[in-house]
Amino acid sequence: MSVILLCLVALGFVSIVVEDIVHIDKAKTTLFFGSLVWVLFFIAPPGHLQGPELMHALNENLLDIATLWLFLMAAMTFVAYLSSKGLIDGIVNQLLPARLSERNLMMITGLFAFVFSSMADNVTCTLVCITVLLSLQLPADKLIRYVVLVVFATNAGGAALITGDVTTLMIFLAGKVAIPSLLLLILPALVAVFVLAWLLSRSLQGELSFSKQPPAFSRGDVIIGLLFLLTILGTIGGNVAFGIPPVLAFLFGLSLMFMVVQFMNRDEPILDYVRRVEFDTLLFFLGVLLLVGMLKELGVLAYFPQLYQCLPALPANFVVGLLSALFDNVPLTAALLKSGIDMSLPEWLSLTYAVGVGGSLLVIGSAAGVVAMSKIPQLTFVAYLRYSGYLLVAYGVGFAGVVAVGALL
Repeated sequence: MSVILLCLVALGFVSIVVEDIVHIDKAKTTLFFGSLVWVLFFIAPPGHLQGPELMHALNENLLDIATLWLFLMAAMTFVAYLSSKGLIDGIVNQLLPARLSERNLMMITGLFAFVFSSMADNVTCTLVCITVLLSLQLPADKLIRYVVLVVFATNAGGAALITGDVTTLMIFLAGKVAIPSLLLLILPALVAVFVLAWLLSRSLQGELSFSKQPPAFSRGDVIIGLLFLLTILGTIGGNVAFGIPPVLAFLFGLSLMFMVVQFMNRDEPILDYVRRVEFDTLLFFLGVLLLVGMLKELGVLAYFPQLYQCLPALPANFVVGLLSALFDNVPLTAALLKSGIDMSLPEWLSLTYAVGVGGSLLVIGSAAGVVAMSKIPQLTFVAYLRYSGYLLVAYGVGFAGVVAVGALL
Protein backbone atom coordinates (compact mmCIF):
# COMPACT_ATOMS: atom_id res chain seq x y z
CA MET A 1 0.00 0.00 0.00
CA SER A 2 2.86 2.42 0.71
CA VAL A 3 4.15 1.87 -2.83
CA ILE A 4 0.68 2.44 -4.27
CA LEU A 5 0.26 5.66 -2.28
CA LEU A 6 3.67 6.95 -3.39
CA CYS A 7 2.79 6.22 -7.02
CA LEU A 8 -0.51 8.08 -6.68
CA VAL A 9 1.24 11.06 -5.07
CA ALA A 10 3.70 11.07 -7.99
CA LEU A 11 0.79 11.00 -10.44
CA GLY A 12 -0.75 13.93 -8.61
CA PHE A 13 2.36 16.01 -9.14
CA VAL A 14 2.71 14.80 -12.74
CA SER A 15 -0.84 15.98 -13.42
CA ILE A 16 0.34 19.52 -12.67
CA VAL A 17 3.20 19.18 -15.16
CA VAL A 18 1.02 17.84 -17.98
CA GLU A 19 -1.87 20.27 -17.48
CA ASP A 20 -1.22 21.84 -20.90
CA ILE A 21 -1.28 18.41 -22.55
CA VAL A 22 -4.36 16.84 -20.96
CA HIS A 23 -6.24 20.18 -20.64
CA ILE A 24 -7.57 19.29 -17.19
CA ASP A 25 -7.35 22.04 -14.60
CA LYS A 26 -4.66 21.30 -12.01
CA ALA A 27 -7.08 22.16 -9.19
CA LYS A 28 -9.25 19.20 -10.23
CA THR A 29 -6.44 16.67 -10.64
CA THR A 30 -4.53 17.54 -7.47
CA LEU A 31 -7.73 17.47 -5.40
CA PHE A 32 -8.64 14.09 -6.92
CA PHE A 33 -5.29 12.45 -6.19
CA GLY A 34 -4.89 14.26 -2.85
CA SER A 35 -8.23 13.02 -1.51
CA LEU A 36 -7.80 9.56 -3.07
CA VAL A 37 -4.55 8.79 -1.28
CA TRP A 38 -6.08 9.70 2.09
CA VAL A 39 -9.16 7.54 1.41
CA LEU A 40 -6.87 4.60 0.61
CA PHE A 41 -4.77 5.47 3.67
CA PHE A 42 -7.84 4.80 5.84
CA ILE A 43 -9.00 1.71 3.91
CA ALA A 44 -5.66 -0.09 4.05
CA PRO A 45 -3.34 1.79 6.42
CA PRO A 46 0.36 0.98 6.01
CA GLY A 47 2.30 -0.11 9.06
CA HIS A 48 -0.78 -1.51 10.82
CA LEU A 49 -1.85 1.93 12.06
CA GLN A 50 -5.03 2.05 14.16
CA GLY A 51 -8.08 4.30 13.86
CA PRO A 52 -7.03 6.94 16.45
CA GLU A 53 -3.57 7.24 14.85
CA LEU A 54 -5.13 7.66 11.41
CA MET A 55 -7.47 10.39 12.66
CA HIS A 56 -4.61 12.16 14.41
CA ALA A 57 -2.60 12.17 11.18
CA LEU A 58 -5.53 13.47 9.13
CA ASN A 59 -6.50 16.12 11.69
CA GLU A 60 -2.91 17.35 11.88
CA ASN A 61 -2.77 17.78 8.11
CA LEU A 62 -6.22 19.34 7.89
CA LEU A 63 -5.26 21.86 10.58
CA ASP A 64 -2.28 22.99 8.51
CA ILE A 65 -4.45 23.18 5.40
CA ALA A 66 -7.28 25.06 7.12
CA THR A 67 -4.83 27.56 8.60
CA LEU A 68 -3.38 28.33 5.17
CA TRP A 69 -6.82 28.35 3.53
CA LEU A 70 -8.26 30.89 5.94
CA PHE A 71 -5.17 33.06 5.83
CA LEU A 72 -5.17 33.01 2.03
CA MET A 73 -8.90 33.76 1.90
CA ALA A 74 -8.50 36.78 4.19
CA ALA A 75 -5.52 38.16 2.26
CA MET A 76 -7.20 37.62 -1.13
CA THR A 77 -10.38 39.36 0.05
CA PHE A 78 -8.37 42.40 1.16
CA VAL A 79 -6.55 42.51 -2.18
CA ALA A 80 -9.78 41.99 -4.15
CA TYR A 81 -11.38 45.00 -2.43
CA LEU A 82 -8.36 47.28 -2.88
CA SER A 83 -7.92 46.21 -6.52
CA SER A 84 -11.58 46.80 -7.38
CA LYS A 85 -11.35 50.30 -5.91
CA GLY A 86 -8.22 51.05 -7.93
CA LEU A 87 -6.15 51.80 -4.84
CA ILE A 88 -3.19 49.56 -5.72
CA ASP A 89 -3.19 50.66 -9.37
CA GLY A 90 -3.46 54.30 -8.34
CA ILE A 91 -0.52 54.13 -5.93
CA VAL A 92 1.64 52.40 -8.55
CA ASN A 93 0.64 55.02 -11.14
CA GLN A 94 1.74 57.82 -8.82
CA LEU A 95 5.02 56.21 -7.78
CA LEU A 96 6.31 55.06 -11.16
CA PRO A 97 7.86 57.61 -13.53
CA ALA A 98 6.18 58.46 -16.82
CA ARG A 99 8.75 56.34 -18.71
CA LEU A 100 10.66 53.35 -17.41
CA SER A 101 12.80 50.75 -19.13
CA GLU A 102 11.76 47.12 -18.80
CA ARG A 103 15.15 46.31 -17.29
CA ASN A 104 14.78 48.93 -14.57
CA LEU A 105 11.26 47.68 -13.88
CA MET A 106 12.72 44.20 -13.39
CA MET A 107 15.18 45.50 -10.79
CA ILE A 108 12.48 47.52 -9.01
CA THR A 109 10.14 44.52 -8.97
CA GLY A 110 12.78 42.28 -7.42
CA LEU A 111 13.72 44.84 -4.78
CA PHE A 112 10.09 45.56 -3.88
CA ALA A 113 9.21 41.87 -3.54
CA PHE A 114 12.34 41.24 -1.45
CA VAL A 115 11.65 44.10 0.97
CA PHE A 116 7.88 43.64 1.16
CA SER A 117 8.15 39.90 1.86
CA SER A 118 10.35 40.65 4.85
CA MET A 119 7.47 42.66 6.32
CA ALA A 120 4.51 40.63 5.09
CA ASP A 121 3.96 36.94 4.55
CA ASN A 122 4.83 35.35 1.22
CA VAL A 123 1.22 34.90 0.13
CA THR A 124 0.27 38.54 0.70
CA CYS A 125 3.46 39.77 -0.95
CA THR A 126 2.89 37.60 -4.02
CA LEU A 127 -0.74 38.68 -4.35
CA VAL A 128 0.14 42.38 -4.18
CA CYS A 129 3.07 42.06 -6.61
CA ILE A 130 0.98 40.12 -9.15
CA THR A 131 -1.85 42.65 -8.87
CA VAL A 132 0.62 45.44 -9.65
CA LEU A 133 2.15 43.56 -12.59
CA LEU A 134 -1.26 42.76 -14.08
CA SER A 135 -2.15 46.44 -13.98
CA LEU A 136 0.82 47.20 -16.26
CA GLN A 137 -0.72 45.23 -19.17
CA LEU A 138 2.51 43.42 -20.03
CA PRO A 139 2.70 40.80 -22.81
CA ALA A 140 2.33 37.23 -21.52
CA ASP A 141 5.95 36.19 -22.19
CA LYS A 142 7.33 39.22 -20.37
CA LEU A 143 4.81 38.95 -17.55
CA ILE A 144 6.02 35.42 -16.80
CA ARG A 145 9.60 36.67 -16.45
CA TYR A 146 8.54 39.26 -13.87
CA VAL A 147 6.42 36.73 -11.96
CA VAL A 148 9.33 34.24 -11.84
CA LEU A 149 11.40 36.98 -10.23
CA VAL A 150 8.60 37.78 -7.77
CA VAL A 151 8.45 34.15 -6.61
CA PHE A 152 12.22 33.97 -6.06
CA ALA A 153 12.52 37.41 -4.44
CA THR A 154 9.55 36.76 -2.16
CA ASN A 155 11.11 33.57 -0.82
CA ALA A 156 14.55 35.18 -0.53
CA GLY A 157 13.24 38.22 1.33
CA GLY A 158 11.99 36.30 4.34
CA ALA A 159 14.91 33.92 4.75
CA ALA A 160 16.90 36.23 7.01
CA LEU A 161 14.10 37.17 9.41
CA ILE A 162 12.30 35.00 11.94
CA THR A 163 9.08 36.82 11.01
CA GLY A 164 9.64 36.28 7.29
CA ASP A 165 9.84 32.50 6.97
CA VAL A 166 8.60 29.65 9.15
CA THR A 167 11.72 27.53 8.58
CA THR A 168 13.96 30.40 9.68
CA LEU A 169 11.89 30.70 12.85
CA MET A 170 12.14 26.94 13.47
CA ILE A 171 15.94 26.94 13.17
CA PHE A 172 16.13 30.01 15.42
CA LEU A 173 13.88 28.49 18.11
CA ALA A 174 16.00 25.33 18.05
CA GLY A 175 18.95 27.47 19.16
CA LYS A 176 21.01 26.84 16.02
CA VAL A 177 21.30 30.48 14.93
CA ALA A 178 20.93 33.90 16.56
CA ILE A 179 19.21 36.98 15.11
CA PRO A 180 22.47 38.93 14.50
CA SER A 181 23.81 35.95 12.55
CA LEU A 182 20.59 35.63 10.55
CA LEU A 183 20.83 39.25 9.43
CA LEU A 184 24.03 38.32 7.60
CA LEU A 185 21.86 36.39 5.13
CA ILE A 186 20.25 39.60 3.82
CA LEU A 187 23.12 40.65 1.55
CA PRO A 188 23.71 37.25 -0.15
CA ALA A 189 19.97 36.76 -0.65
CA LEU A 190 19.58 40.25 -2.14
CA VAL A 191 22.56 39.68 -4.45
CA ALA A 192 20.90 36.46 -5.64
CA VAL A 193 17.72 38.41 -6.44
CA PHE A 194 19.61 41.01 -8.47
CA VAL A 195 21.53 38.28 -10.32
CA LEU A 196 18.26 36.66 -11.32
CA ALA A 197 16.79 40.05 -12.29
CA TRP A 198 19.80 40.69 -14.53
CA LEU A 199 19.55 37.26 -16.15
CA LEU A 200 15.82 37.63 -16.79
CA SER A 201 16.14 41.17 -18.16
CA ARG A 202 18.97 40.59 -20.65
CA SER A 203 16.59 40.15 -23.58
CA LEU A 204 14.31 43.03 -22.54
CA GLN A 205 14.99 46.13 -24.60
CA GLY A 206 11.72 48.07 -24.51
CA GLU A 207 10.41 50.95 -22.50
CA LEU A 208 7.11 51.34 -20.72
CA SER A 209 5.07 54.53 -20.74
CA PHE A 210 2.62 55.36 -17.98
CA SER A 211 -0.07 58.00 -18.38
CA LYS A 212 -0.23 59.92 -15.15
CA GLN A 213 -3.78 60.17 -13.84
CA PRO A 214 -5.11 61.78 -10.67
CA PRO A 215 -6.07 59.27 -7.98
CA ALA A 216 -9.65 58.06 -8.39
CA PHE A 217 -10.05 56.36 -5.03
CA SER A 218 -11.96 57.86 -2.12
CA ARG A 219 -10.93 58.73 1.41
CA GLY A 220 -12.66 55.58 2.65
CA ASP A 221 -10.58 53.43 0.28
CA VAL A 222 -7.43 54.99 1.71
CA ILE A 223 -8.62 54.07 5.20
CA ILE A 224 -9.06 50.44 4.13
CA GLY A 225 -5.60 50.51 2.54
CA LEU A 226 -4.11 51.74 5.80
CA LEU A 227 -6.07 49.06 7.66
CA PHE A 228 -4.53 46.45 5.35
CA LEU A 229 -1.06 47.77 6.15
CA LEU A 230 -1.82 47.85 9.88
CA THR A 231 -3.10 44.27 9.66
CA ILE A 232 0.21 43.16 8.16
CA LEU A 233 2.22 45.01 10.82
CA GLY A 234 -0.11 43.83 13.57
CA THR A 235 0.22 40.24 12.38
CA ILE A 236 3.99 40.43 12.69
CA GLY A 237 3.96 42.30 16.00
CA GLY A 238 1.27 40.12 17.55
CA ASN A 239 3.09 36.97 16.59
CA VAL A 240 6.44 38.14 17.98
CA ALA A 241 5.11 39.73 21.16
CA PHE A 242 2.25 37.42 22.14
CA GLY A 243 2.50 34.39 19.84
CA ILE A 244 -0.80 35.20 18.13
CA PRO A 245 -1.17 32.95 15.06
CA PRO A 246 -0.97 35.00 11.84
CA VAL A 247 -4.24 33.53 10.56
CA LEU A 248 -6.09 34.81 13.65
CA ALA A 249 -4.63 38.30 13.30
CA PHE A 250 -5.51 38.47 9.60
CA LEU A 251 -9.06 37.24 10.18
CA PHE A 252 -9.45 39.95 12.84
CA GLY A 253 -8.15 42.53 10.34
CA LEU A 254 -10.64 41.27 7.77
CA SER A 255 -13.50 41.58 10.25
CA LEU A 256 -12.40 45.16 11.00
CA MET A 257 -12.51 45.89 7.26
CA PHE A 258 -16.08 44.58 7.12
CA MET A 259 -17.14 46.75 10.06
CA VAL A 260 -15.40 49.90 8.83
CA VAL A 261 -16.92 49.62 5.36
CA GLN A 262 -20.33 48.92 6.91
CA PHE A 263 -20.24 52.17 8.89
CA MET A 264 -18.70 54.25 6.07
CA ASN A 265 -21.00 53.01 3.32
CA ARG A 266 -23.97 50.89 4.33
CA ASP A 267 -24.85 50.22 0.68
CA GLU A 268 -21.49 48.61 -0.10
CA PRO A 269 -21.97 44.82 -0.52
CA ILE A 270 -18.73 44.14 1.31
CA LEU A 271 -19.29 40.40 1.71
CA ASP A 272 -19.44 40.07 -2.09
CA TYR A 273 -15.67 40.50 -2.17
CA VAL A 274 -15.32 37.14 -0.44
CA ARG A 275 -17.07 35.61 -3.45
CA ARG A 276 -14.46 37.17 -5.73
CA VAL A 277 -11.73 35.05 -4.18
CA GLU A 278 -10.41 32.55 -6.72
CA PHE A 279 -11.56 29.33 -5.12
CA ASP A 280 -9.76 27.31 -7.78
CA THR A 281 -6.59 28.65 -6.15
CA LEU A 282 -7.77 27.40 -2.76
CA LEU A 283 -8.74 24.00 -4.18
CA PHE A 284 -5.33 23.71 -5.82
CA PHE A 285 -3.68 24.49 -2.49
CA LEU A 286 -5.87 21.88 -0.82
CA GLY A 287 -4.88 19.18 -3.31
CA VAL A 288 -1.16 19.97 -3.17
CA LEU A 289 -1.09 20.04 0.64
CA LEU A 290 -2.96 16.74 0.85
CA LEU A 291 -0.32 15.18 -1.41
CA VAL A 292 2.54 16.68 0.60
CA GLY A 293 0.90 15.56 3.84
CA MET A 294 0.78 11.99 2.58
CA LEU A 295 4.52 12.10 1.84
CA LYS A 296 5.03 13.17 5.42
CA GLU A 297 2.87 10.32 6.79
CA LEU A 298 4.67 7.74 4.66
CA GLY A 299 7.96 8.75 6.30
CA VAL A 300 9.65 9.92 3.11
CA LEU A 301 11.20 12.89 4.89
CA ALA A 302 12.82 10.62 7.47
CA TYR A 303 15.37 9.56 4.84
CA PHE A 304 16.79 13.06 4.35
CA PRO A 305 19.03 13.10 7.46
CA GLN A 306 20.87 10.11 5.98
CA LEU A 307 22.11 12.45 3.25
CA TYR A 308 24.49 13.97 5.80
CA GLN A 309 26.16 10.60 6.25
CA CYS A 310 27.04 10.52 2.56
CA LEU A 311 28.00 14.17 1.98
CA PRO A 312 29.72 16.95 3.95
CA ALA A 313 27.33 19.40 5.56
CA LEU A 314 27.60 22.26 3.04
CA PRO A 315 27.01 20.16 -0.11
CA ALA A 316 24.23 18.31 1.73
CA ASN A 317 22.59 21.62 2.63
CA PHE A 318 22.78 22.71 -1.01
CA VAL A 319 21.06 19.48 -2.11
CA VAL A 320 18.41 19.81 0.61
CA GLY A 321 17.60 23.25 -0.78
CA LEU A 322 17.09 21.72 -4.22
CA LEU A 323 14.86 19.00 -2.76
CA SER A 324 12.77 21.56 -0.88
CA ALA A 325 11.34 22.48 -4.28
CA LEU A 326 9.61 19.08 -4.24
CA PHE A 327 8.91 18.64 -0.52
CA ASP A 328 7.32 21.04 1.94
CA ASN A 329 10.24 22.81 3.61
CA VAL A 330 8.53 22.96 7.03
CA PRO A 331 8.34 19.18 7.73
CA LEU A 332 11.67 18.79 5.91
CA THR A 333 13.33 21.26 8.29
CA ALA A 334 11.60 19.64 11.27
CA ALA A 335 12.95 16.22 10.24
CA LEU A 336 16.49 17.59 10.02
CA LEU A 337 16.24 19.34 13.40
CA LYS A 338 14.90 16.21 15.11
CA SER A 339 17.64 14.04 13.62
CA GLY A 340 20.29 15.63 15.85
CA ILE A 341 22.61 16.62 12.98
CA ASP A 342 25.70 18.38 14.33
CA MET A 343 26.69 21.44 12.27
CA SER A 344 28.59 24.65 12.85
CA LEU A 345 26.95 28.10 12.78
CA PRO A 346 27.98 28.83 9.15
CA GLU A 347 26.55 25.48 8.11
CA TRP A 348 23.24 26.16 9.86
CA LEU A 349 23.10 29.55 8.13
CA SER A 350 23.56 27.86 4.75
CA LEU A 351 20.75 25.43 5.58
CA THR A 352 18.51 28.35 6.59
CA TYR A 353 19.10 30.00 3.22
CA ALA A 354 18.73 26.72 1.30
CA VAL A 355 15.35 25.65 2.72
CA GLY A 356 14.03 29.22 2.52
CA VAL A 357 15.02 29.94 -1.08
CA GLY A 358 15.32 26.48 -2.65
CA GLY A 359 11.55 26.13 -3.02
CA SER A 360 11.68 28.81 -5.72
CA LEU A 361 13.34 26.42 -8.17
CA LEU A 362 9.99 24.84 -9.03
CA VAL A 363 6.69 26.70 -9.24
CA ILE A 364 5.05 24.14 -6.93
CA GLY A 365 7.89 24.36 -4.42
CA SER A 366 6.57 27.27 -2.38
CA ALA A 367 3.35 29.01 -1.44
CA ALA A 368 4.43 32.02 -3.51
CA GLY A 369 4.82 29.84 -6.61
CA VAL A 370 1.48 28.10 -6.12
CA VAL A 371 -0.31 31.44 -5.69
CA ALA A 372 1.40 32.84 -8.80
CA MET A 373 0.52 29.79 -10.91
CA SER A 374 -3.10 30.02 -9.80
CA LYS A 375 -3.38 33.74 -10.55
CA ILE A 376 -1.55 33.76 -13.92
CA PRO A 377 -3.05 31.24 -16.37
CA GLN A 378 0.01 31.47 -18.65
CA LEU A 379 2.33 30.47 -15.80
CA THR A 380 2.26 26.70 -16.12
CA PHE A 381 4.73 24.25 -14.61
CA VAL A 382 6.56 23.97 -17.94
CA ALA A 383 6.59 27.74 -18.54
CA TYR A 384 8.23 28.26 -15.14
CA LEU A 385 10.62 25.37 -15.74
CA ARG A 386 12.08 27.17 -18.77
CA TYR A 387 13.80 29.53 -16.35
CA SER A 388 15.12 26.78 -14.08
CA GLY A 389 18.69 27.41 -15.30
CA TYR A 390 18.52 31.08 -14.29
CA LEU A 391 16.92 30.16 -10.97
CA LEU A 392 19.58 27.57 -10.22
CA VAL A 393 22.37 30.07 -10.98
CA ALA A 394 20.78 32.70 -8.70
CA TYR A 395 20.23 30.13 -5.95
CA GLY A 396 23.87 28.99 -6.27
CA VAL A 397 25.21 32.56 -6.16
CA GLY A 398 23.24 33.27 -3.00
CA PHE A 399 24.37 29.99 -1.40
CA ALA A 400 28.01 30.79 -2.23
CA GLY A 401 27.53 34.23 -0.68
CA VAL A 402 26.17 32.70 2.51
CA VAL A 403 29.17 30.33 2.66
CA ALA A 404 31.52 33.31 2.18
CA VAL A 405 29.80 35.31 4.91
CA GLY A 406 29.87 32.29 7.20
CA ALA A 407 33.62 31.96 6.69
CA LEU A 408 34.02 35.40 8.27
CA LEU A 409 32.32 34.33 11.51
